[in-house]
Amino acid sequence: MTDDELIWRIAGGSGDGIDSTSQNFAKALMRSGLDIFTHRHYPSRIRGGHTYVEIRAAGHEVQSRGDGYNFLLALGDSFARNPKEEAVYGDEEIKPLSENLDELREGGVIVYDSGLLEDDDVAELNLEERAEENDWHVFPIDLRGMAKEHGREVMRNTAGVGVTAALLEMDLDHIEDLMTDAMSGDVLEANLSILRDAYEMAQAEYEFEHDVRAPSGEHDEEQVLVSGSNAIAYGAIDEGCRFIAGYPMTPWTDVFTIMTQNLPKMGGISEQVEDEIAAAALAVGASHAGVKAMSGSSGGGFALMSEPLGLAEMTETPLVLVESMRAGPSTGMPTKPEQADLEHVLYTSQGDSQRVVFAPGNIEEAYDQTRMAFHIAYEYQIPAILIYDQKLSGENKNVDESFFDREPNPTLGSTLTEEELQEAAHEASGKFMRFQSDPDETENGVSPRSLPGQKGGRYLASGNEHWPSGHIAEDPDNRVLQMDRRTRKLDSIREELDEEHDSQQTYFGDESADLGIITWGSQQGTVEEAVERLNDAGHAVKGIGVSDMMPFPDAELTEFLESVDEALVVEMNASAQFRGLLQKELGRFGPKLTSMLKYNGNPFEPGEIVEGFQIRLGGDSAEPTAQVRFEPAAGD
Repeated sequence: MTDDELIWRIAGGSGDGIDSTSQNFAKALMRSGLDIFTHRHYPSRIRGGHTYVEIRAAGHEVQSRGDGYNFLLALGDSFARNPKEEAVYGDEEIKPLSENLDELREGGVIVYDSGLLEDDDVAELNLEERAEENDWHVFPIDLRGMAKEHGREVMRNTAGVGVTAALLEMDLDHIEDLMTDAMSGDVLEANLSILRDAYEMAQAEYEFEHDVRAPSGEHDEEQVLVSGSNAIAYGAIDEGCRFIAGYPMTPWTDVFTIMTQNLPKMGGISEQVEDEIAAAALAVGASHAGVKAMSGSSGGGFALMSEPLGLAEMTETPLVLVESMRAGPSTGMPTKPEQADLEHVLYTSQGDSQRVVFAPGNIEEAYDQTRMAFHIAYEYQIPAILIYDQKLSGENKNVDESFFDREPNPTLGSTLTEEELQEAAHEASGKFMRFQSDPDETENGVSPRSLPGQKGGRYLASGNEHWPSGHIAEDPDNRVLQMDRRTRKLDSIREELDEEHDSQQTYFGDESADLGIITWGSQQGTVEEAVERLNDAGHAVKGIGVSDMMPFPDAELTEFLESVDEALVVEMNASAQFRGLLQKELGRFGPKLTSMLKYNGNPFEPGEIVEGFQIRLGGDSAEPTAQVRFEPAAGD
C-alpha cells in the first residue's frame, strides 16, 4: 500500500446496508477524480454476520485490493444472533470492530459506533493499548444515537459517511449529489440532514492528528463503476443475447439478475426455472430455435448442467454458459472466492466432449471475452463457457465509459438462409444434411445449421451419434468421421484466436526477465501489481495472466516458459489445478514450475505474492507470513 491512497473499510452486519453505502461512497470518490477498486467480504446469511466492503482509491490506476487498509468505519452488527462471547459464533455484535484490527495499517483511523458497541466489550479488545502501539487514531462516536435523533436508526450509515468525509477533509458535494439521485422527499431530507450534522460535529469536536486523507486525482473522460458481473451481462447483451434461463445461486446470481433487469427492455426473455438442469436445457432449446442464449450457475448448480451441456455438444447447438466459482466442495463456503472449479468446467459432460473455456482476468476482459464467447459459440456451433469467481463477480472498478461504446452483433454465425438451404445437400427423404462429415466440406469442423421452420432445413437433432441427416447411427466409420470433425473445431478456433484476434493473454513486467509469475482469472491484477513492485525493488520479473483455458494457447505459453528459468504459478485452490493444466499441455516445462496456493476464502494481496516470490524464486529462506502453500511441480 502506498502513501498516496485511501483504503477505506466499512464493516457491519449483513442487512446493515454495508454494500449500498460503500457503493455510493465509491462512486463519490470516483466522481472526485480517483481510480477505484472494491473488495467485498460477506457471510452466507441473509441477515447478521460480519461483513465488510473495502474501497481502494488513488490518483493513479489500481487493479487490485491493497495490502491491508488505513481507515475503518466499524458500525457493529445490529442483527447479531447472540451477542455473547460463549455463543457458537462468539460475540457477533462487536466482530465488525474486533475482526478487522489485524489488517489495519500503522497510523490508521478507526471510527466505531459507540451507540451499539458497549464500552466493556471494546475494553476487552485492548483497543487503547493496541492503538498506542500502532499509532491508530480512534474516534468512538454515537452514530446510532445521532440516527435516532434524526428519526431512523438505519441512517447511522449516513452519519458514518459524514464523519468519514470530515476526517478525510473531503467535501460533501459528490456524496450529496448521489443521495439526491437515489432518494427524494422526506427520506432525502433526513439523510442530507444527518450527513451534514455528522460532518460538522466531527469537524468541530475532533483534532485531525492523523495523516490519512482523501487523495486527489483527475479523469480524462467520464467513468463508470462496474463489476465483473456487470461486464459479463453487458457483453452478452451487446453481442445479441436475448434469452437467459437460470436458477439463483451465489455468486452467479449477479449476472442473472442484471440480465433479468435488462433483457425485457430489449424484447428479450429471462426465465427463472425450477433447477439448473431445466435452465441449461431451456437455453439449448432457445438457441436451437434461433436466438442467442445463455445460462449459468455456480459449482453445485453447474454440476447439474452436465447432461444438457453434453446434449449441446452432440447436437452442435451454440450455447454460452457462465460458471461463477466459490469455495467447495458441496456447499462449501458459498460467499468466498476460490479457483477450484477449473477441472470441473474443463472436463464435465460425457465422453470426448468439446467446448471453449475462457477465464477473464479483469472487468474489461470479462466484457470482451463474453462477446468472444458468443462469437465462437455461434460461429463454430459449440458450447463456450466463461469461468470466473466471487472476487471478479463482486468487485467494482472504474472503467472509461467509452470502453463500452461498441457496435452490437445480432448475427447467428454459421446459420444458413432459406436461399442457401436450397443449394445445400439433402438426403433422398428431403432431410437437410445438417451434420456433414466429409472433411473436404467441413475443413474447420463446422457443418452449417438451419433453424426450425426454414424451408428445406428439416433434420433430426438427437443426443445419440448420428448420420449427417441426424438419424441415430452406430456405424464405426461414421463415428470416426463425426468425432474427427467435431474435434477439428478446437484446432480451428485456436487458429482463429491466434491469427485473427488480439491475444486474450495479458503480459506485464520486464520482457527480458528470466524469472516469471503465471496466473489465471481474477488474480491477474494482483499479480500485475506484485510484478511491478518486484521490478521497482530491483528484481527482473515478468508475468502473464492466462485467459484461454480451452483451446489452450500452447504457442504463447511455450514462448513464455522457454524464456524463463523458473516460474511461480499463483492460483486460489489447494490442488494446483491450473498448474496441472500447464503440465498436461506442456509437460516438459514441469521442472520450472512452482505453485503458490491460497485457499482460505480470501483472495491474494499483492504483498503476499511479493513475499512468495522472494521466498521461492528470490532466494529468501524465511517462512511466509501469509496463509499460503508452495508446491513444486517436480520436487525441491
